[in-house]
Amino acid sequence: MALRNIAIIAHVDHGKTTLIDVLLKQSGSFRDNQRVEERAMDSNDLERERGITILAKVTSVNWKDTHINIVDTPGHADFGGEVERILNMVDGAIILVDAAEGPMPQTKFVLGKALKIGLKPIVAINKIDKSDERHEEVLDEIFDLFVSLDANEEQLDFKVLYGSAKQGWMAEEPTGPQESMAPLLDMVLDHVEEPHVEEGPFRMLATTIESNPFLGRILTGRVLSGSIKPNDAVHALSNDGKIIERGRISKVLSFKGLEREPVEEANAGDIVAISGLVTATVADTIAAPGVTEALQAQPIDPPTLSMAFRVNDGPLAGQEGDKVQSRVIRDRLFAEAEGNVALKVSDGEEGDGDSYEVAGRGELLLSVLIETMRREGFELCLGRPKVVYREIDGQRYEPIEEVIIDVDEEFSGPVVQKLAERKGDLIEMKPSGGGRTRLVFHVPTRGLIGYQPELLSDTRGTAIFNRVFHEYAPYRGKMQGRRTGVLISNGTGKSVAFAMFNLEDRGPMIIEPGVDVYEGMIVGEHSRGNDLEVNVLKGKQLTNMRASGKDEAVKLTTPKKMSLEQALSYIADDEYVEVTPKSIRIRKIMLDPHDRKRASRAAAKTG
Repeated sequence: MALRNIAIIAHVDHGKTTLIDVLLKQSGSFRDNQRVEERAMDSNDLERERGITILAKVTSVNWKDTHINIVDTPGHADFGGEVERILNMVDGAIILVDAAEGPMPQTKFVLGKALKIGLKPIVAINKIDKSDERHEEVLDEIFDLFVSLDANEEQLDFKVLYGSAKQGWMAEEPTGPQESMAPLLDMVLDHVEEPHVEEGPFRMLATTIESNPFLGRILTGRVLSGSIKPNDAVHALSNDGKIIERGRISKVLSFKGLEREPVEEANAGDIVAISGLVTATVADTIAAPGVTEALQAQPIDPPTLSMAFRVNDGPLAGQEGDKVQSRVIRDRLFAEAEGNVALKVSDGEEGDGDSYEVAGRGELLLSVLIETMRREGFELCLGRPKVVYREIDGQRYEPIEEVIIDVDEEFSGPVVQKLAERKGDLIEMKPSGGGRTRLVFHVPTRGLIGYQPELLSDTRGTAIFNRVFHEYAPYRGKMQGRRTGVLISNGTGKSVAFAMFNLEDRGPMIIEPGVDVYEGMIVGEHSRGNDLEVNVLKGKQLTNMRASGKDEAVKLTTPKKMSLEQALSYIADDEYVEVTPKSIRIRKIMLDPHDRKRASRAAAKTG
């Protein structure tokens, strides 16, 4: 059977996972009576809830006697560590672009990587059924993007299809015929080359890793040369050619639809998953025993944000989660870093064994890791996200991101002003149709920490915000931090509505009545710039004398409940976010008020 390997590249929410659903259905990968979830490729709970692809996955369809392996790549730049390696497995790519939004930063990010390694893309303009579609302008924007990414002449002569994945059709003309996905699959057969096969014994570069309770470590990659069968002896080589381990392959799995099937043999060009090795990981070369040279792996872009993960040492520790020990947290973080090459884990600065420094590509990557750990029963304290600086020629450099914001014209003023305060430079401002403006900025990563909630409140929730790593540039100077102080609980117990009602003029609350609080926990936002200790435990004094006025139930303003990302971006340097399976709390690092005063006096002296 002939073979093709392709990747699907698209920005978040441009319809990539829906497209794969339709390809699987129309190619007969499912039985007629099989019940299939919508967005079948987003199998992870967090992917379903957030509506984004986080992990790269492989599926396949059979079309006209050809086996087509399809790799679903994450559309978000924070998961770019997955993308860069995946492109080495494929010989072609489908660039999927929304007919209204046009090419976005993440499309640019992945497309740049694809063009660099010489892939010839097919462009599919999706969502042509939208009322605000503008396919002609979008096609011009895609061509300009190819030119700006230094595409060669062959790559610039790309094929274009129009269609709607939701309605299940693609065609060479925007008007149709609106029948099926056959034109797209036919174009893959005609324009994507067969896998390039090299001579020699078995060699494969491990591209993704996962653990399975029955098979152990499963490594996925493309067989570059030779063939592999179960029980074959292999060894794993690191990037510099050192042997990491020797072993035997226990299973070779091929992709068929959404399933993985054991096969007796895999040949050069196939994308397969193998099990049987215990140490080999991503970017290692799995090869026959005679091979001594490792395959070159793509370099991974460096992490731009780091965060301290600590043992939860608050008064309520261990009440909601069952994984609280530093050893368990350490093992989990290092296991995550093994499979996710965009993460770097190291021991924390304190050197007490209770703190770990986790560096990654962005806030979303780190918050997805925290949310996953929380669901597994972990309790953690998290420090404020910090930017990873670089020293170049004795000068401090910081990561700069390209930010694209689509906003209604009336709100563009506040957006430009806020990002200018955060040391952002406005690069481009142009109308994007329908009374909206597209703003392009270059902003330091540290200026974007916590900006998204502010943007949504400034634009009444109408702005679309996208960002992608741009470059390291000289440090742009000090930036103003949070402008308000916080309200801190001065006691331990359950919060009382009566006390909270009397504190409302001090600032908005972030907790509800009846929740457990402790000394040093942050319960609200102060309306002024300083921190204030308050009593949220004080109930109404009851006597046997009747009050002359009517006793009415107190009505509280709805508290500002914070999500994980909002809490992480809200905290100051002397605060932690405490995360448990059931709660997200914010607290001071030093819970005792006397300790805090001593620390601030010491800081004032040294400062």
